[in-house]
Amino acid sequence: MRNGANRRRLWHNTALYKPLTDRVPDMSFFITDAMAAAPEAQPDPLMSFLPLLLIFVVFYFLLIRPQTKRAKEHKKMIEALAKGDEVVTNGGLLGRITQVGDNFVQVRIADNVEVKVQKQAVASLMPKGTSKEL
Repeated sequence: MRNGANRRRLWHNTALYKPLTDRVPDMSFFITDAMAAAPEAQPDPLMSFLPLLLIFVVFYFLLIRPQTKRAKEHKKMIEALAKGDEVVTNGGLLGRITQVGDNFVQVRIADNVEVKVQKQAVASLMPKGTSKEL
């Protein structure tokens, strides 16, 4: 019984039931008071676009510019492919070019084994003598 009495006493704590005016700050809800308030200054439109512009500049220098530079280098390397160059394809095949066409190159990857791959599939040009067996 004693526990029940303690619970009732805690439940009916009068400190929790203060008058509403003590808990809510003094506010006026009249429209005239709201209309009389000074309007806030509008931010500069340029300042609102500044973060967007900054993000674009960061993306340009970190992503777009390096990618276009790499694409130009790859295109220049593909145009300069010649017979006898040692290359690695995107599939990881190492071989020596035996024939160059407009869109395809023929690569010897082993004795009596030649594959025809697209020029775009050539990943990199290797230094001469990389593949001793060919």
